[in-house]
Amino acid sequence: MKKSSELRIPFVWADRRPVLLDRLLYIPGFYEKHEGWDILPWSHEKVFGQNNPVVIEYCSGNGEWICERAEQNPHLNWVAVEKRFDRSRKIWARLHRRNLSNLYIICGEASVATEYYMPKNSFSEIFINFPDPWPKPRHAKNRLITVEFLKKMALASLEDAKVTFVTDDPPYAGQILQELSQSPFWSPVLEAPHYANDLPNYGKSFFADLWKQKGRTIHYIPFKKSLNPLSAQGIFS
Repeated sequence: MKKSSELRIPFVWADRRPVLLDRLLYIPGFYEKHEGWDILPWSHEKVFGQNNPVVIEYCSGNGEWICERAEQNPHLNWVAVEKRFDRSRKIWARLHRRNLSNLYIICGEASVATEYYMPKNSFSEIFINFPDPWPKPRHAKNRLITVEFLKKMALASLEDAKVTFVTDDPPYAGQILQELSQSPFWSPVLEAPHYANDLPNYGKSFFADLWKQKGRTIHYIPFKKSLNPLSAQGIFS
């Protein structure tokens, strides 16, 4: 049984580079030569080795949610994207303990990973679970959900792809909806206010359980890839 401590980066920081480590693609921070990476198709033997539909989860944390989904849905290929290496190692250990051949991990910044390390037109569904809200105004620039990132997601997705954003932070939910309103690539699934406070059978995760125990309301925001007729207005009604 593999432990997370067994996975180690095989070079010192000065020699940092992207590297594929037994089903985990590591993309180092403060690295700029992304254009040199040869993107592997999802069907490559070092990734999934077959052509089942591909589902991605951004902000995977320790991997509870995506490992459960991968185990319950073996007919789908699952990609976990997590910026922190310590958390990515925990997902990697779970992958091997459960023998999840349909799970692949990308450790790196989500926007960079999407632009330079993922095949275009390949995702059938996307989940973004509890992205860091960066609540202080001076840190707002670090938030993941922007019009530019929504464009990168659209380029990596199939024409009929779906995306679900999940957050417990009301101001961030509002900003996510505002960014979506300015994107021509994504349209709401739900009528105004375009979110729900529960989605049956969505699955469990550490943060979902934590925030529910603390009495917080969860916002589920589902959208689909299609021409957004509201983007010209700039805001949702």
